Amino acid sequence: MNNKIIDLFAGAGGLSEGFRRNNFDIIAHVEMDKDAANTLKTREAFYYCKNNNMMNIYIDYINHKISREQFYSYIPEQILNKVINKEISKTTLATIFNNIDDILGDNEILGIIGGPPCQAYSIAGRSRMKDKIANDPRNFLYLYYLEFIKKYNPKFFVFENVQGILSAKQGTIFEDIKKRMKKLKYNIGYKLLDSNDFGVVQHRKRIIIIGYKEDLNINYPEFDKFDKSYNIKDLFYDLPSLKNGETNNKYKLPSNKCLQDLKIRDDNWNVLTYNQSRPLNNNDKEIYKICIKNKNIKYDKLPKNLIKHNNKQSFLDRFKVVDYDKPSHTMVAHISKDGHHYIHPDIKQCRSLTVREAARIQSFPDDYYFESSRTSAYKQIGNAVPVFMAEQIAKKIEESLI
Repeated sequence: MNNKIIDLFAGAGGLSEGFRRNNFDIIAHVEMDKDAANTLKTREAFYYCKNNNMMNIYIDYINHKISREQFYSYIPEQILNKVINKEISKTTLATIFNNIDDILGDNEILGIIGGPPCQAYSIAGRSRMKDKIANDPRNFLYLYYLEFIKKYNPKFFVFENVQGILSAKQGTIFEDIKKRMKKLKYNIGYKLLDSNDFGVVQHRKRIIIIGYKEDLNINYPEFDKFDKSYNIKDLFYDLPSLKNGETNNKYKLPSNKCLQDLKIRDDNWNVLTYNQSRPLNNNDKEIYKICIKNKNIKYDKLPKNLIKHNNKQSFLDRFKVVDYDKPSHTMVAHISKDGHHYIHPDIKQCRSLTVREAARIQSFPDDYYFESSRTSAYKQIGNAVPVFMAEQIAKKIEESLI
């Protein structure tokens, strides 16, 4: 079966990682952010190393024993060139098409996956940007997604976005998206899906549109609910304790069933990266302790000496604990600015989540390395599609096309 797909607005690659696990060949990732593009290149390099008995070189790199330039020098150019680090716009579209055509040769594209950046659709984004939102160019990035569908005429596509896209501009944007997809002769369906139903240890609701060429007569898939229920305690089981500002890149225990079922860590992987916690000032440390003891507390209910923000009317849950006994609340890119919304549940540790803990909540495997700073890694993780959810979406699509 032709299995070649394109990943648009690819981010850190959560969606493409899930599709790769189901025999899809991602021939091109298109991503404008340089750090995220390097994350994608490093992941492509990881698979090249894995398939060519070169994992020692990858491990040397993520352990900072060799530079990125040295690491990439071992990888064929055509592997790294699958990542197209360009913004998708009117001025770059022809160049991106040419790049993809060079990679594609005489082959055809089976599918297109991706989700245009969603800040202009998100409820929080609308609240923050107010009147500016109407003219935000990100409202219309879906038009470029459709240009790729027009050019490559794939058998299927997956379009992922935030729940707010349903109500953006009083619903007119979503109606326009559906109308244009149908005009291109696709049978489309959409659902609001929660990643926790797929086994991800996080409640994260996203709109997933899936389109198939009309002549295939394939309908939106029915997804099986994951039959195991894991929590944060299961997910963080093998990670060492950290105080705020500390780093510890050594596992304290072997893997467990949760980590193996979710394909986060198997018994053969022993390289822990990005397990460094942010430093905390004394004021925030006191707030964290109160939140952990009281299972969260509204900002305006904190002791007055700890309240430093003037805004005591909105965003009152700005400090929030991730509960040991439940799945996490939704991981978002704001974690790159501070960790207050993702406080570790252990009061002895009294800190926010590390990059690796955040990545696990998004079901990225521990062998996934994010470029090129802690701040950028948090942002990439917060914006990603959970890998384990993407894998199961891809599995159903693969089954429907066989």
